[in-house]
Amino acid sequence: MQPTRRNFIVGAAAAAAGATGAIKTRMAFAGPDAEDNNELLVFVFLRGGMDGLSLVLPITGADRSHYETARSYLAVPNTGPDAALALDGIFGINPNAAPLHDLYQANHLAIVVAAGMTEANRSHFDAMEFIERGTPGNKLTSTGWLTRHLASAPNLPPEIIMPSISVGSVQATSLLGDMNTINISDPDSFNLQVGPWEWRSAQRVALRHLYTQDSTWLHQAGLQTLDAVDIVELNTGGNYVPSNGAVYPSGSFGDHLQVVAQMTKLDLGLRVATIDLGGWDTHEGQGDQGQGYFGGEISDLAQGLKALYTDLDGSGASNYTGRMTVVVQSEFGRRLRENADHGTDHGHGNLMLVMGGNTNGGIHGQWPGLANEDLYDGADLAVTTDFRRVLSEILIRRMGNNKLGVVFPGYADYQPLGIVTGVDLPPDYSADGSAIFNDGFESGDTSRWSLTTG
Repeated sequence: MQPTRRNFIVGAAAAAAGATGAIKTRMAFAGPDAEDNNELLVFVFLRGGMDGLSLVLPITGADRSHYETARSYLAVPNTGPDAALALDGIFGINPNAAPLHDLYQANHLAIVVAAGMTEANRSHFDAMEFIERGTPGNKLTSTGWLTRHLASAPNLPPEIIMPSISVGSVQATSLLGDMNTINISDPDSFNLQVGPWEWRSAQRVALRHLYTQDSTWLHQAGLQTLDAVDIVELNTGGNYVPSNGAVYPSGSFGDHLQVVAQMTKLDLGLRVATIDLGGWDTHEGQGDQGQGYFGGEISDLAQGLKALYTDLDGSGASNYTGRMTVVVQSEFGRRLRENADHGTDHGHGNLMLVMGGNTNGGIHGQWPGLANEDLYDGADLAVTTDFRRVLSEILIRRMGNNKLGVVFPGYADYQPLGIVTGVDLPPDYSADGSAIFNDGFESGDTSRWSLTTG
């Protein structure tokens, strides 16, 4: 098993919080006014293959007729109490996603239609691996795309205490191989977890002393972790109270979004966060007219994203939304035609959502149409926008990282869609192996890391 700070924090390592010399205040370098790039990227993965055509759908023209014909049971209606909410006169959004409609109208939500992998893959496992590793067709790549972003970004201060978190019990594949990523589900449990409480003060002192004896990757990771645990433990006692009256949905998704908000406000230097929301494999019982089970899932997603934006919205040093970009993606879409079980089967094209204070709201991308001759294999929404194009624009314009050859090796077709604001740096398609895989292990020796192409 690769040594990571996630592994390190389990057990005795976590006991070091609060030791002599531990950091007791917020770090000035990590605050919203830091000179270095301090953008926050939140990557939300909808696991199971979310039915984008039940979230954003045509409401006029020939495609509306094709949609209703293919989905006599599932189609979101144009009229009545469950009618779609109009977006731009061509598309509407599921009424259970009303909070997303609010964000869209406020210019804080961009919707990229017909997005995904250009080569279809209807296997959940394979498609998720391809996307999260950032190498479609190759699921053996040894690091995630966010890991390579963090390794190649030219403007991240090395002393950041908590550059990345994977919220939940399992580290996201998009952060595979990153020794600095911390798994966290509940900040109140991010503390000393071993031995009787009366021993813990001595354990903390001993562990911090231990990890100041050398400067190897293990010692550095240890001290970084102790600092992070110390600050989180000091600042997160009791129930979290969101700002601005934000109301998160009940359940793990709402809880995990609150973790992101809370860690952001602690100013630990958070640059990347990942969150999962499962339950999208709707082969049966999806819900009449966009309601039912699917409507409930969409309601949680929409309410959660709106709550995160509201919670982090502010001014001055508290203007976290001004430096936050949230990307929502699923491994693939669903077929246009509903099945006999009132569900939808694995498809191809889908949508991506981008939310933030620097988002150019609206519909983006090229809509291929729903006529039979326009469908992929006569069954699925076609893909006209490579998902890497969307992510590349965010990396370049918001994160200041143009090393696309490192983050997405083999991808060389970037053109901005205008989804977010920012400076258009020229894309660098060269792939520097040391930048991709130098994670601090083996004293910087990267000879054992390589992109596997088999």
